Amino acid sequence: MAEILIVEDETAINELLRRNLELVGHRCRSVYDGKAAVEVLEEQAFDLMLLDIMLPGLDGFEVYREAGEIPTIFLTAKGGLTDRVKGLRMGADDYMVKPFEMLELLARVEAVLRRTHKGGKDFTFYGVRIDFESRVIEKDGQAVDCTPREYELLETLVKNRNIALSRERLLELVWGYDYEGDTRTVDVHIQKLRKKLGLEECIKTVYKLGYRLEIMK
Repeated sequence: MAEILIVEDETAINELLRRNLELVGHRCRSVYDGKAAVEVLEEQAFDLMLLDIMLPGLDGFEVYREAGEIPTIFLTAKGGLTDRVKGLRMGADDYMVKPFEMLELLARVEAVLRRTHKGGKDFTFYGVRIDFESRVIEKDGQAVDCTPREYELLETLVKNRNIALSRERLLELVWGYDYEGDTRTVDVHIQKLRKKLGLEECIKTVYKLGYRLEIMK
């Protein structure tokens, strides 16, 4: 997937970001202050940078000026409206306010990577290929007839692979907040995907929660 630089001085947050981004397949490098970030940027290219504003050494804005044309999501403190506006005016692609939900951050990362064409146009696992641009699913090189909902469900599982998602969360992500049905709809569509794509062993049922697409690295 993508090469991501995490610039965050709070060790626990930095580690949480790295662990979750690596779970969904990205390669990450972590630094904890502004000067270290600039040094790393001089020696390695990245597809995306997660950049805290309040950093020791150089602040996030100074790092961003030095970074050049790297897609960036600023991490800002709650209530920091001035910082958010400044970051966006400088050209940042997005921002997240702490504390944030990890699933939302992962979704924003994928959105920025799509916009900047850094996230990859497709993904292949266990003989299944999903093309994010054409919305086509293939199994062993043959197109599989899937409904729009089945495609969206698989795309959601792929982009959150190795992460357990509740049935309620899958309803929100795939069917939308306005959907008035119950969570059995998720179960039915999961069973169809398992059967059509031979993913009985990969789409795991998480007891009393929901499902997880398990892809070994």
